[in-house]
Amino acid sequence: MDTKARRGATAFTRPMRKPTSGEQEDADMPMNNEPQSRLFFALGCPSALRKTISQWRSSLGLRTGRPVPTANFHLTLLFLGAVNTARIADICTVASNVKTPGKRITLALDRLEVWRKSKVLVLMPDDAPAELMRFAYALEQAMLPFVHNPEQKEFRPHLTLSRDYLSQVPEAGSPPEFFLRADRFALYESHKGQYRMIAEWPLVESES
Repeated sequence: MDTKARRGATAFTRPMRKPTSGEQEDADMPMNNEPQSRLFFALGCPSALRKTISQWRSSLGLRTGRPVPTANFHLTLLFLGAVNTARIADICTVASNVKTPGKRITLALDRLEVWRKSKVLVLMPDDAPAELMRFAYALEQAMLPFVHNPEQKEFRPHLTLSRDYLSQVPEAGSPPEFFLRADRFALYESHKGQYRMIAEWPLVESES
């Protein structure tokens, strides 16, 4: 697909048991035989910023967790999960019509946190810009027809540094003070730990 897409969805009662990890994974997949793609929308992280954050992460001396590959740094806007591959074109059409902020989004990644439930170490903004929050909500609403078993989750913008992280918030020699500036958002496919951009759209309307 062109990466520069243009603008233009009887119960039985029985004893319950906890599903195994394999069963849970299957339960999260739509029940059909169509090819599936794991998709998410995100703001990309420029190469220079990825390198700077990676160097700062190295200075933390992390002794636990699985560091996210530097090439995979991004800020997720919406995780769609497993979606029929045949619907990607429709998803792109809908995404191209979501109301954007009309300007570049800038946010400071100036807070280091550990999310116990998710077991991740993240960078996040101490104060997320309102235009980012509004846009993420608009995108979420637009994508409801494509999401299998949608969940109501609070959008917390963040950049993941490490997964399976079980320790405390590490002490940093210098506080985090990174600025992510984005003038585009994109749809990505996740496959075996690799992210592939499928399509991207401007956050600012080009003048005709």
